[in-house]
Amino acid sequence: MNEYDKTIDYYEKNANAFVDQTLCVDFTDNQNKFLSFLSEGSYILDFGCGSGRDTKFFHSKGYKVDATDGSYELCKIAQSIAGIPVKHMRFTDLNEVEKYDGIWACSSILHLPKDKLSDVIRRMLSALKSGGIIYTSFKYGEFEGIRNERYFTDFTEESFGKYIDDIAEIRIVEEWVSADVRPGRGDEKWLNIILQKN
Repeated sequence: MNEYDKTIDYYEKNANAFVDQTLCVDFTDNQNKFLSFLSEGSYILDFGCGSGRDTKFFHSKGYKVDATDGSYELCKIAQSIAGIPVKHMRFTDLNEVEKYDGIWACSSILHLPKDKLSDVIRRMLSALKSGGIIYTSFKYGEFEGIRNERYFTDFTEESFGKYIDDIAEIRIVEEWVSADVRPGRGDEKWLNIILQKN
């Protein structure tokens, strides 16, 4: 079993506990910042939607939303929470072309090793319309490997900038570091990034 399969397996086994930890977290500042770059009614992909919290929020605001997750158990839960179909799909299976105005990848693609991540970012860019927006987030730091039974790739502003340096059709619009919003996790830092397809 490779690192990504181990991560998926973790979410299959711990789906209910993960949803309990994340569903009621107030994420409106980041959600609204992302939406501020989009027009009303834009088409959003929630890429690795987890509990379905953000899918539900965007859908309730009148946006057209597609939602995917690599965990079958999370897909089932997210579908019941968000009230729209959630597609069971791995990040590496994204093959859409110029379909979305925005892609929301909130603490999701951080589970990919660096040697797979750049391909997935290129797939995300291909799925975006020209000028489209990506929000994504990574744990802050330089660690890469298994932590808490899941694979994580961490970044700082500098290391992420270097990592995407050779992807010509992307630019960083905004970055900010925030504390973890889950109870008791405030000492954990996150790198939040808004990217735009050139």
